[in-house]
Amino acid sequence: MRIFETIRVALISLHANKLRSSLTILGIVVGIFSIISISTVIVMLQTSIEEGVSVLGSNTFQIQKWPAVRTGGHGDYAKYRNRKDITRDDFDHLQNKLVQAESMSAISSQRGRVVKFNSEKTNPNVSLYGVTPEAFATREWDIANGRAINSSDMNRNERVVVLGSDIAIKLFTTFDPVGNEVTIDNHKLRVVGVLAHQGEIFGESRGNFAIIPLSTFQGFYGDRRRSLGITVMAEDKEIYDDLMFSAEGHMRTIRKVAPGEENDFEIVSNVSILNQINDITSGVRIGAFAIAGIALLAAGVGIMNIMLVSVTERTKEIGIRKAIGAKKKNILIQFLTEAVTLCIIGGLVGIFLGVIVGNAVGSLLEATAVIPLDWVMVGIFLCVLIGVTFGTYPAVKAANLDPIEALRYE
Repeated sequence: MRIFETIRVALISLHANKLRSSLTILGIVVGIFSIISISTVIVMLQTSIEEGVSVLGSNTFQIQKWPAVRTGGHGDYAKYRNRKDITRDDFDHLQNKLVQAESMSAISSQRGRVVKFNSEKTNPNVSLYGVTPEAFATREWDIANGRAINSSDMNRNERVVVLGSDIAIKLFTTFDPVGNEVTIDNHKLRVVGVLAHQGEIFGESRGNFAIIPLSTFQGFYGDRRRSLGITVMAEDKEIYDDLMFSAEGHMRTIRKVAPGEENDFEIVSNVSILNQINDITSGVRIGAFAIAGIALLAAGVGIMNIMLVSVTERTKEIGIRKAIGAKKKNILIQFLTEAVTLCIIGGLVGIFLGVIVGNAVGSLLEATAVIPLDWVMVGIFLCVLIGVTFGTYPAVKAANLDPIEALRYE
C-alpha cells in the first residue's frame, strides 16, 4: 500500500467518525497549544531582554549593591538593603588595583526627574545619571551632537549635562540644544551634548535620561545612602573572566569581607541577567509543560480508545483486506497512520493557535513578535511520538486478526 493511499484511507475513516475524532483531536490541541503559547511568550520576552541588557556594552560587567533581578520576600530585600553602599572611595581603590581593565566608570542615579527648558518640560519620569567620564565608553553611549562629559567637567564640578535623544526631541523642536540651559530640580545646567538614539526595550525608548558629572551629581544630592554602580570593561573576551575574578577578589579586600563569607555586593553581566531571567521563566515553563503533559497523556489514551473501537468496528474490513492479499505490515501501517494523522491534525491546530495567542499576549508587553521554530519542531515531534506510542497496540491488534475469524465477524 502506498503511503498516500494509506493516509487517504485514514482520513476517510476519521471523517466517518467526526465527533469522536474531534474530541480526540481537542486533547492534542490543548496540550500542544499550552506548550507553544507559553514558549512563544517566553521567547518574545527573552528576545526583548537580550536586546535591552546590551546597555552594559560588550565585554563589560557591573559591580553594584543590589542584584539585577530581585526575587524573594521581605527577608531578601532587607539583606540587600543592609549592605554597605559602594562609595567613591571603593571605586578609586578598585581603579588603582584593577590596572588590567581597559576602562572603568562609576554611576549614580535619581529617578522621576523633570527637565525644563523655557515653557517646555518633560514628564516626571526622567532618569538623571551622575557619571565619571569613562561611562560613555563602558555603556556604549554614542554622541550624536556636541560632546561627552570629560575629566575637566568632573574635576571642576561643572554644571553641564548630556541629554538623551527623547529629551532633546521633546524640549528642542526647532533649534540646537547644545549651548542652551535646562533646569533639573531647580539646578541650571548647560547642555554640552545629545546622545544618539539608544533603541527600545519592551516598546519603551531608552533615550529618556540625562547625564551630568558624578561630582556635580553628588554636590546636588549628596552621597549618603546613594550606592554607586561600577562598570568594568575588559580589553577582549580572552581576559574577561579573569578580570571579573580579580575584581571580585579586590572588592572583597576593599570592603573587608571575611574569608568564607558571602559577597556584600553583586557582579552583574549580560549573561548573569539572562541566566536570572531564565531561572524565573523556567518555573512558568515547567508549569506549562506539566499541564501540557497531562493533556497530551489524556489525548493519547483517547487516541488508543478510538483506535481500538475502530479496529472492532472494522474487523470485517480487515478480514477482507487480508483475504485479498494485505500483509500484517500493511494493516499495521494503516492503523498507525490513522493515529499519527489524528495527532498531527491536532498538533497543527494547536501550533497555529499557540503562535497567534502567544504573540498577542507578548504584544501587550511590547515584546518583539516571534515564531519559536524550535518549539514548533518539538510540538510536531511530540504529535508523531504520541501517535506512534498510543497507536501501536491497536495497530498490532488489527494486524494480528485472523482473516477467517474476521470475515465471520458480525
